Amino acid sequence: MRLFVALELPWPLREALSGLAVGLQGVRWVPPENYHITLRFIGETPRHAAEEIDLALASLRGRAFELALTGVGTMEKSGRVNALWAGVERNPALDHLRGKIETALQRAGVAPERRRFQPHVTLARLDAAAAEPRLAAWVQAHNLFRAEPFPVEHFTLFSSLLGKDQPVYAAEVEYALS
Repeated sequence: MRLFVALELPWPLREALSGLAVGLQGVRWVPPENYHITLRFIGETPRHAAEEIDLALASLRGRAFELALTGVGTMEKSGRVNALWAGVERNPALDHLRGKIETALQRAGVAPERRRFQPHVTLARLDAAAAEPRLAAWVQAHNLFRAEPFPVEHFTLFSSLLGKDQPVYAAEVEYALS
């Protein structure tokens, strides 16, 4: 089972983000039902380890907080743009929650995360090199995007099934924040 921990987004915010999904050829726009903010990718996990992960995450205590999305940008891999994203405004409460999740997962036997935490919502994936001027124009046209803050009252353990066109995500367990 392929797992990750994420924040779900309210539907009005998903609809606002889907309004950005225009004006570019050669990209695979992420469907709004797949929008989320990944807190920790775990990867392929045997069933017994998933149970340990669930127990570790269920023991976390944290406070609810508000979060806002702001700006857009591109992500590169090996010098080539491979994704478009909407940014997450810096938030100490989000960083604190992320740290608690990381600690809990390591206690459950998950290897430490090596990548730096950069919260974002993936809007599109690029298979082939899209024309740089069009990407730059898209980012410039949408870089002032800002959404109203939304309440974060829980985080979710998701499973992911890789599909032909898009992965299919299923919420396995929600963990409430007080």
